[in-house]
Amino acid sequence: MALNAALATASRALELFSTGVQVSANNIANANSPGFIREELQIDAANPFQRGALIVGSGAQATSVKQIIDQYLEKRIHTAGSNASASQARQEIYSQLEAQLRELGDTDLSTRLSEFTAAINEVVNQPELSPLRRSVIEEGRLLVQSITDLRSRVDDIRRAQATRIDDIISEANNLIDEIQTLNRQISLQESNGLLSSDAGALRANRYEALNRLAEIIPIRYEERPNGVVEVFSGSEYVLLGGEKQHLEATVSADRGVSVQQVRFDRTHLDVTRAGGELKGIIEGRDEILGGFNDLLDQLSAGLIDAVNRVHSSGEGLAGYSSITAINSVSDANRVLSDAGLAFTPEHGSFTLKVRNLQTGLAESHEIAIDLDGLGGNDTTLEDVRAAIDSFDGVSASITTDGRLKLDADTDFELRFGDDTSGVLAALGINTFFTGSDSLTIGLNEVIAGNPDLFAAGQGGGPSDNRNALLLAEVLDADQDSLGGASVNNFYNSIISTVSQGSAAEQATAQGLQTYVDSLNAQRDQYSGVSLDEEAVRMIEFQQAFAASARVIQTVDELFQILVGL
Repeated sequence: MALNAALATASRALELFSTGVQVSANNIANANSPGFIREELQIDAANPFQRGALIVGSGAQATSVKQIIDQYLEKRIHTAGSNASASQARQEIYSQLEAQLRELGDTDLSTRLSEFTAAINEVVNQPELSPLRRSVIEEGRLLVQSITDLRSRVDDIRRAQATRIDDIISEANNLIDEIQTLNRQISLQESNGLLSSDAGALRANRYEALNRLAEIIPIRYEERPNGVVEVFSGSEYVLLGGEKQHLEATVSADRGVSVQQVRFDRTHLDVTRAGGELKGIIEGRDEILGGFNDLLDQLSAGLIDAVNRVHSSGEGLAGYSSITAINSVSDANRVLSDAGLAFTPEHGSFTLKVRNLQTGLAESHEIAIDLDGLGGNDTTLEDVRAAIDSFDGVSASITTDGRLKLDADTDFELRFGDDTSGVLAALGINTFFTGSDSLTIGLNEVIAGNPDLFAAGQGGGPSDNRNALLLAEVLDADQDSLGGASVNNFYNSIISTVSQGSAAEQATAQGLQTYVDSLNAQRDQYSGVSLDEEAVRMIEFQQAFAASARVIQTVDELFQILVGL
């Protein structure tokens, strides 16, 4: 009986140490496999048995093949990876934005602003020359094109994120499906009782899927006794029991561009509130690029308003026989400051000059713009029309779409001046630019079609350059609409903001990636495979295997002796 027991113990030992060699060999084979987690054979003493008064051991047994992994470290890697991916996505968008600014070339917006001012200065020197006026108009057109092209390029980057978001949503949903499938496979395999195996390869694949999913959206997971992991993002479940949620995109309009938001397909909760690559992309699209567009809109509005306020108060070499306001009001009987104009007029006045072409004499009329909010008699567009229509040599009307139209009588022309209210600029009368932001900015085609209408003077004849002098200084003059900065300084501050934001984001991304790398290094040290250690462990198992085989051989020899007696 004792020999049989010894034979059984040695036989179990052979199986045990053979499994140990197999586990070490598997570790060595996967030493360079990305994400592989080192496995160890867990060995315990087998249950003893009693023989009379003695308790006799029955050898050793394998209880499981266990992965060597630090769950706390894994969760730290998930959090760090989520933050690093978000920062990296924002940094990539910053880099794309900086490339579109083209500040190192000669086609950037700052160059166009400088060239526009330089062209006006040429008119200051010789205001009577039409070619110089045409040059201002051409530089104005190039400036407009530079602004609209920049806005278009930035919007294209914003639109391009849609494809990126679609791809990441698809990847995340595939990962969720993969984790759910691996949950079932791991639970099934570990329920078979094969050394109570931890299903190492399947678990390694699941950890890799969890790591990548954590980079896309912030997640946390909890493992249940049956080997299944339940996955959550914030307060929402991703995988819970047999249920799962996918990600889906919803489309909305934002600053002239169709954009996607990402939510869970069942609870409809926003996915990107906490972090992850998706959040980084959406923040980059809406806050970095969208924020830049907001600043570009503000710059454009400041440029339009500043130039138009000066230009509308000046005169060109020729006057208008007829002029229709570019901008319309929502209601001709509403107070002008509340009539839906992009630029709000102020309390003040402007001058309308009606010039007789036959005599050369001009009669000036001051039109008061009462917008002080007192007395209940603030000025409407209808009030302006009625006042102008009462003057000789001109008739005024309001078009069906709410625009003021002025027509000079035969042998008369119209000119403007001294607008302290900004109403001419707000209505779009005698202005240089049109529009109200970077999407709508344009050149007044009436001026573009007749350079003699470029308002370089203030009524002093062909050599009058007083308005051109003001126009030449307007880009360097402080503007209330730009927070007290000039157009040039405001644009420089935009470039500085982008550069500083990009540098800060780059430093943040590098710091977060370094942290992720350090955590992965810790993971490799703890869970990675050391070829030297595995070789030693394999030799130990081989020697133990040989010793067990020797025990079996010895027992066999003893049996032969007993049989021969």
